[in-house]
Amino acid sequence: MRRGRGPASASSTTSSSSALFGGESATSSPALDTRIPDLLKELHQLIQQTQEERARSEHNLTNIQKTHERIQYEQKGKSKGTSTAVSPYFKSKLRGLYSTAKADAEVEADLLRKCLDKIAQIKAIRNERRIAAKSAGIFMEQEPPRKTMRRGVLMTLLQQSAMTLPLWIGKPGESPPPLCGAVQAGSDYVAKPGDKVAARVKGPDGDEQWILAEVVSFNTGTNKYEVDDIDSEEGKERHTLSRRRVIPLPQWKANPETDPEALFHKDTLVLALYPQTTCFYRALIHAPPTRDDYSVLFEDTSYADGYSPPLTVAQRYVVSCKESKKR
Repeated sequence: MRRGRGPASASSTTSSSSALFGGESATSSPALDTRIPDLLKELHQLIQQTQEERARSEHNLTNIQKTHERIQYEQKGKSKGTSTAVSPYFKSKLRGLYSTAKADAEVEADLLRKCLDKIAQIKAIRNERRIAAKSAGIFMEQEPPRKTMRRGVLMTLLQQSAMTLPLWIGKPGESPPPLCGAVQAGSDYVAKPGDKVAARVKGPDGDEQWILAEVVSFNTGTNKYEVDDIDSEEGKERHTLSRRRVIPLPQWKANPETDPEALFHKDTLVLALYPQTTCFYRALIHAPPTRDDYSVLFEDTSYADGYSPPLTVAQRYVVSCKESKKR
């Protein structure tokens, strides 16, 4: 298994910038500048409301606990042979308490969803600013274009991008959307500028490989993408690729507890980003996430069974592989 783009020494560098992963590296218009502070203020208010709602509902939860304790106490005091069934009074009381608790939880959940929506809006605006500034060639003094970055820093940014990928929180009965975990986008989906993708490109030696890339544009006339290699000097390794050579990365993490169907199952063939590299390789799912990461077995002929030992890869960097399974 070739690892030509694998880990390098501490002195190795790559020409990129933190802006590639959603950081702000550019100035922006005043109109956009005022939107983020406004959204942050709204987010702060929603968080305060959530805390107030949680504090308000605490009294009802305490009453539920005390009611159960009282029921247990009274049942222990009954003589043998006496019915230990819960009395109609306590049944009615618990029914009312639980009904209130359910309503309180729904209010809190709605507030938390609104918080997540505000965060998503802020991230979208920051990305919009970055793309607009990148197109205009505007950079802050602290972040000049094509700033040289140590490979270790790039790897850290990749990890941060995976960790900050939002967790999909749907309403009861709501199905995870496309690009949540293993849920693929529709055939007519077009990745937006700035989106991260797995892109199949030809290397210097003519071999094809799947690399981590960023979408620059999509031409509806030719039905082709322009993408930049994430691991190269900005614009120096730009590829024009057909849609079948581009796979959008997940935009939400799937919750293993509530949406296990949105995760790849054991023994599924996937493309996964090999740790400490910017290349995707064929792998089998060894175990789906219990929290955030998959355990995968990379195809590797240097091992007797043709697969590497289990390695962890974030949901962000695991996508469907449409090629046939290796025999």
